This record gives sequence, C-alpha cells and structure tokens, in this order.
Amino acid sequence: MSDRQILVYTATAAYRHVSIPAGVAAFRGLGAEHGFVVHATEEPLRSLDGYDAVVFLSTSGEVLDEPGRSALLEHVAGGGGFLGVHSAACTEYEWPAYGELLGARFAGHPPVQPAVVTVDRSHPATAHLPRQWHWTDEWYDFRAPPRDVTVLATVDETTYTGGGMGADHPLVWYRHHGRGRSFYTALGHAPEAYADPAFRAHLLGALQWAAAWPEGDVGSPPGVRRSGPPWKCGSGRP
Repeated sequence: MSDRQILVYTATAAYRHVSIPAGVAAFRGLGAEHGFVVHATEEPLRSLDGYDAVVFLSTSGEVLDEPGRSALLEHVAGGGGFLGVHSAACTEYEWPAYGELLGARFAGHPPVQPAVVTVDRSHPATAHLPRQWHWTDEWYDFRAPPRDVTVLATVDETTYTGGGMGADHPLVWYRHHGRGRSFYTALGHAPEAYADPAFRAHLLGALQWAAAWPEGDVGSPPGVRRSGPPWKCGSGRP
C-alpha cells in the first residue's frame, strides 16, 4: 500500500450536491493513477494522523463537532494539507477558525452558465490550463475577497450574467497556514466536471501542493497577495 494517503470528507448538513459521488470517484481514480490511497467518509471527523491531506468535497453546514474541529486544526498545525472544493466555502459558518483556514465565505450565485476564467499558470493546479479558460460552472460570489492568499484564477463577470463581485472576482487560491497548506477551488458544481480531464488535473495539482508532495512544489510562498476584511457568513443555496 502507498504511504501517501488522503481523506475525502463529504458530510453535509445543508444543501447536498449531486456531484459528490462523482467527486469521490474522481479522487479515487486519481489515486489509482498517481499512487496514493483515498479514504472517503461522512462519519464524524476524528484523528487525521497518517493523512497527507484532507479534502472537504462540497461539504455544507455545520458538520464538525468539537473533536472534529480539534482534529482538523491539529492536522494543519502539524503540517498537513487542506483542500476545499466548491461548497466547502458553505461549511462551518459558526466556526471562525475554519473561515480563516479557507480564506473566504460563500455569499450566493447566479444560475449555472458558461464564462471565461482568467488563469495564473504558475501552480501545478493551473499550469495545464489556457490563460483564458472557457468553463461552465456555478459561479460563487463571496462576502469579501479572500485574505492573505495567492489567487490563481478569477472569473470575468462580463462573460456571464449575475456576478456580484465586480472586476476582481477570485475563484481559486492557496496559502500557507502555519506549518500546513490550504487550497480552495470554487469550481466543481456538476457531476460531469469530475470526468473532465482539465478539471481532474486541476484537482490533482491542488492536492499535490496541499499534501506537500514533491511534484506539487512551487517554491517559497509567493505571489500576488490580497488583504480584505474578515469573512462574514454567507446566505442562500450553495
């Protein structure tokens, strides 16, 4: 068995995305292709010992009890990785430490539609993408821009209807969080996204970086950084 292991956490206490099974299958497929073991659960989160990273895959609502919160904080404090996918931004509204780990909070979204994403290709999660990426998804607005992160992708609100953040609309970002690493992508609403090679490569690169595997290395913490006010809880269906 590989000594590389990740946990995919899919618990929901609010809206539940029908894409969750497809997402779990995608991570399992990536694990089989790239030599890491994937465990998936919706059970209460406990010890994360032995996992290189934990993926919050379209989680929603208040899904962690106090032992689960402690396990997540201990994991990241010990150098572990965190990868949030899509409605991970709609999770643990009542826990400020989670908001700090993730970087921003969901506020709302228009209907699913195509748009153009502007990509920074300096990271394994985005290096394979075109600089102007045409993609269809559920375009999340956030209550405030993410704080102290490096942004890798923004959506051009002039290419779709209903955006609420203006000219600077981040979708994908990463940051070092103490000894650990945190990566978030707002993409991944629909089941078919997880069969798309470009999106699967996006998830793989994000995971490789978050888990601190050598192929995910991007050097020193860098880049275009942002500051904003502290997050506020969003509202509405994710």
